[in-house]
Amino acid sequence: MKTKQSNPAGNQTFLRHRFLDEAGDTTFYGKGHIPVIGIQNGVSLCFILGMVKFRSPLEPIRQEIRRLQELVAEDPYFKEVWSIQKKKTEPGGYYFHATDDPDAARKVFYDYIKTLDLSFEAVVGRKIPAIFTRKHNSRESEFYADLLSHLLKNKLQSGGDLILDIAQRGKVTRNVVFEEALNKATVRFLKRKTPDQIKTRIAFNVQYPRTEPLLNVTDYISWAVQRVFEKGETRYYNFITDKVSLVVDLYDSSHYANNENYYTNRRPLSPLNKISPPSY
Repeated sequence: MKTKQSNPAGNQTFLRHRFLDEAGDTTFYGKGHIPVIGIQNGVSLCFILGMVKFRSPLEPIRQEIRRLQELVAEDPYFKEVWSIQKKKTEPGGYYFHATDDPDAARKVFYDYIKTLDLSFEAVVGRKIPAIFTRKHNSRESEFYADLLSHLLKNKLQSGGDLILDIAQRGKVTRNVVFEEALNKATVRFLKRKTPDQIKTRIAFNVQYPRTEPLLNVTDYISWAVQRVFEKGETRYYNFITDKVSLVVDLYDSSHYANNENYYTNRRPLSPLNKISPPSY
């Protein structure tokens, strides 16, 4: 496996790409190994890895997102919005980021996302300390790799090249972590299939949301899903639910029977998916 640079030009090359971003964080403990999930402000109850597949050429979408970003950045209505003005002064300028954006800017981008021909899938990792210790050896990189492996395992037999354009995230977005995720995905695949059925060549391409506008789409949909699990709020999710093909609540063992931890646009998420903070 090697890292490749994306090249959207050519005959339907866009179908080879997937764009991955996350919502939430991978933090379980604070100083002194003290649990902070649901206690420390800003520490999420779950971590979500989302992936978007675009079904139309990528460059026109990139150009339109950049145009919308400029529109928001220069709109006098947002002149006193600190998060937008701060990004304008940084290299690359303002870009869409759901957590930071005011609701009026979100409306602009969600309206655009509604017009796109795409599909989104995500894996949700509830932050359960016992699982983190037993399954991931209390390592955030293993937690990340486990979630990523579940996005990969069903892609191994599609054939051809598959380029995963992944949003940069500190130490977890490294080749060694990607290799671990791919190995885990392969092991899971081979429990049901044979080695000769692995036909896909997967490459990883770390990108930056500030310079790759397509990642902003994944960010926004992932954030909408996260609001359901963190807040029980379905407002944003319901607006773009037709784009969400699959959400797997990976560690929700109470719904493993009959794959009830799998959600689609025919069986959507609801406020009942809200996660309760863990009791220590």
